[in-house]
Order: sequence, then C-alpha cells, then structure tokens
Amino acid sequence: MDLSYILNEFAEERENYFNAVSPPIMQTSNFTFKTVAGLREAFTDEYASMLYSRGNNPTVDILRKKLAALDGAEDCLVFNSGAAAIFAAVLANVKVGDHIVSVDKPYTWAQKMFNDILPRFGVTTTYIDGTAIENFERAILPNTTVIYLESPNSWDYALQDLKAVAELAKAEGIVTIIDNSYCTPLYQKPIEMGIDLSMQTATKYISGHSDTLGGVLCGTHAMMKRIFNSEYLNIGSGIQPFNAWLLIRGLRTLPARLDRITVTTQKVAAWLKTHPRVEEIIFPFDADFPQYELAKRQMKGACGLLSFVMKAGTIGEIEKFCESLEHIFMAVSWGGHESLIIPKCSGIMPADFDAGNKEHRMLRLYTGLEDPEYLIRDLDQAFNKS
Repeated sequence: MDLSYILNEFAEERENYFNAVSPPIMQTSNFTFKTVAGLREAFTDEYASMLYSRGNNPTVDILRKKLAALDGAEDCLVFNSGAAAIFAAVLANVKVGDHIVSVDKPYTWAQKMFNDILPRFGVTTTYIDGTAIENFERAILPNTTVIYLESPNSWDYALQDLKAVAELAKAEGIVTIIDNSYCTPLYQKPIEMGIDLSMQTATKYISGHSDTLGGVLCGTHAMMKRIFNSEYLNIGSGIQPFNAWLLIRGLRTLPARLDRITVTTQKVAAWLKTHPRVEEIIFPFDADFPQYELAKRQMKGACGLLSFVMKAGTIGEIEKFCESLEHIFMAVSWGGHESLIIPKCSGIMPADFDAGNKEHRMLRLYTGLEDPEYLIRDLDQAFNKS
C-alpha cells in the first residue's frame, strides 16, 4: 500500500460525510440502535461495533486503520498517551508470578510500571544492556512472558538487534513489545522484523504540532481485540475524537516534516561535532556511533533527536548555556515544529553534579522545522555566553 494513499485516502469514505476532504470529528459519547437485536450484537462484540466512544468512534477508527497500515500491522489501538499504550500492552501479557526482561533505562513511565506497580502483583523485571543478544539469552527465565524494547532509546540511542530478539522470543514463546517513538513506522518497521507489538507516542512526530497527546499500539487483530476487551475498556484510556482528528491532520504532513527535520539534524550534528565546546555527539546515523552499522541496517533514518556532551567544569556552565538559548526552548518531549533542549543535569541536584561523569554533561537536542542556520546561530551564541 502506497504511503501517499495511506496518509491521504485510506479509510476515508468521503461519500459518507458529504465528500468533505477532511473527515468530521464525531464528537459523540453514544450511538443509537433501531432494534434490540442490533444492540444485543453490539453488546456481544463491542470491538466490531459503534456502541460507546470509550471504545470505538468513527473518527478514531479512521486513525486506527491508517496507523496500522503504516506499521504493516493487522490492527491498531490508539490511546490518550504513549504511557497508556505501554501500560496496556504490558499488563495484557503478564500475570502473577511472571517475569519481564527490559532494556536498561527505558522511558520513565515504563520503568515506573516495572519498578513500582507490577511488583505489587508479583511480577518482576530484569534490566539488561540490550546491545548484545547474549544478554537477552542469559536474562530469560522459565516464567518470562514479555521482552520490552526501546530501539533507539531517547538519550544515548542504544539499539537492539530486532530480528535477533524476535527470533529468540518466538522460540521461547515470549511476547515482544517495542517503543518505536524515535523512528516512527516511516523509519523503522518492527513488525516486519518479527516484533509482536509496536508502540509509539503519537504526541511526537505523528502530531507534529505539540498540541495533542496520543499513544499507538499495533499488532495482530487477535491481540488488539484482547487488549480492547480488557485493559483498553477497563482503564478508559482511549483517545478522544478531537485528539484523533488532530493526529489525522498531523499524518498528512508526516513525510515532509521528517524529511526536513532529517536534513536539519544532519547539518546541526555536523556543526556540533566540530565545535570546541562539544566533547562528543551521540546520534545513530553518525559514522562514529558504536552501533552505526546496525542502525543503517534496521532504520531508514534517524530524524531529529541527538545528544551531545558539553565540555564543562561546573553545572553552572551548562545551566548558563541552556538559559542563554533564545530560540531553542528548554522542555521535554520532541517531534513538534519547535526545537527543544533538555540537560541531563536537570534531573540531579547541583550538589551531586560530577564533571567527570559525562552523563552529567549530556544534553539532548531536538531539531524542529526551523532553518538549520537559525538553530546553529542560537547554539553558537549560547556557547559563547557560557
């Protein structure tokens, strides 16, 4: 299925809504039935019906079909945040006494789930360095039911060999889940490599405008139906129609935005790499990246997120640099039109800063839709002031 067809036409039955180019926002909580038999059928299989917008909704349905097609998946569920999608995916595949293998330092709310919530129900997690398949092999226990991946992750961009992990997991009867937010399905297709559940935070590149939240979970029809009938409906974490409409809008320009952001990132990365105040850049498509060959093999692109280690003897220098930026905003997340930066030292107390620890001197930069020269000038003047 052509990408252009998916983004602009697929799942949009325009004759059903006055041939409007943009689909309507079905801002309704409820749906009516003319017969008791029809209502009974909806009760019997809500996944195949329009009964109540906590479950299915026509606007959300358009988005679901497009996102599933982008991932090359049979089906898709859309949540009101990426954290909600992660929670449902994991919860649906564990029970009391089960074990999870997770890559080290996953997304904050995934780690909180593994550390604080699941142990209350007897589910344990082992964290590993996911850059070597041997680490997965050693960590798997007889009661392991889930392998949780994040490739690349969102700070040092560590990768996992997705095909190798998928083959290992299938041989052991283990469900694999990946956070694919860094790449989106345009730059990496985990399901084609054998991963069971592909998740991404639609808040980021899918939205593209920093004006809505969303989480995507793609997989088999059977798995999506099982999650829908349990975790999705019970937790009440489905996306709202207006937010779904905003994400459909974001999809229209996704390839153009990613192409522009990619070019900008390459130029900014090259400039940072030669700057005297930068010790190191960390970017999957940089030739010096430790897993560069794997990145080129399983990713089509690396897009807008990179990290760099600043040469600084004090935390004050890093803070001064960040606070001197005039056009790059200091904020979490990424994927919108605006460029963003976040220093690793914002997560530690000043007294704990160790200049010898390069993680403490690491900053994560997201390049948005601005001209690269505009961003480089801003970075340069901030370096000069720090």
